[in-house]
Amino acid sequence: MSLGPLMIDLAGPEIDPEERELLQHPLVGGVILFTRNFRDSAQLSALVAAIHAARTPPLLVAVDQEGGRVQRFRTTFSPLPTARRIGQAFDLDAREGLQLARRMGWLMAAELRAHGIDLSFAPCVDLDYGVSEVIGDRSFHARADVVAQLGVAHLHGMRDAGMGATAKHFPGHGAVRADSHVALPTDRRELIDLMDDLTPYRRMIDNGLPAVMMAHVQFPSVDARPASASTHWVRGILRGELRFQGAVFSDDLSMRAAAAGGDIVARAERTLAAGCDMLPVCNDRAAVVSLLDRLDAQPDPVAHVRIMRLRGRDGMEWEALTRTTEWQEARALLARCSAAPALTLGSGTA
Repeated sequence: MSLGPLMIDLAGPEIDPEERELLQHPLVGGVILFTRNFRDSAQLSALVAAIHAARTPPLLVAVDQEGGRVQRFRTTFSPLPTARRIGQAFDLDAREGLQLARRMGWLMAAELRAHGIDLSFAPCVDLDYGVSEVIGDRSFHARADVVAQLGVAHLHGMRDAGMGATAKHFPGHGAVRADSHVALPTDRRELIDLMDDLTPYRRMIDNGLPAVMMAHVQFPSVDARPASASTHWVRGILRGELRFQGAVFSDDLSMRAAAAGGDIVARAERTLAAGCDMLPVCNDRAAVVSLLDRLDAQPDPVAHVRIMRLRGRDGMEWEALTRTTEWQEARALLARCSAAPALTLGSGTA
């Protein structure tokens, strides 16, 4: 059985009987975890192992573990800094900022891999225009070249730990005030004015970026449809002009911004037609059931290969990880970063 295009969620820390049946459906290809799915380290490892064992080939298991306010697992896990804090370190010393980005990318990915998790949807490479509250300190910096450098460093750190990076939210969410969780943001800039927003993606693609997450943001000067449902953005610009060959994720189809595409089935059909490989559907079990009943999506062998390439590798058990010199040095660097005074350099929010 190949992996399908839907990434679904679970209600709690174990798989219940209904969910076990859902995971068997051929349209399902992955599971996204949330804080409610985490009780302790042993439980999380057992849950991930059970998800992987539910199907052959194993389902992809993902989580949002960026750091700062977007970190689903906290107890036991290292308290990762915000992307903005890494950007502030870069402003003080570029070499140290790049080292911090790489080491924090490694630390995040290594701790997740120790629990069997394949993928974290990170890093966020939206530019900090000082406009978007939902992005805010999730952005490395206001300057495109700095975000690009830090994004590449973070990518390499994740890769060192056996995990592929997912750059988000393409082509950019930083210049709109609306939160796509509750409304459809509209960015009225012309394509030529979006070149800075695309810079981090260009640089990361040149460094082997394996995955991108599309934004539920509308750019009417480029295409009337939101980027996540736009053939022009996915197939034309991302795959055509930028020559991206990795996996393309939609942002969560349950978000209010995605509702502009109609009911959940219509949204999924439009997003798949645009060229997305996998569609997360979160916190809406009724929507998942509706999709499994009504979505007519033929198997896509190329998308299947792209998703399979995101499987994590080289993980070690938690106790063994915490005894390594690399983990201890990363934790010491994190402690120094956390102890440093708050800065405002390069935040773009003055």
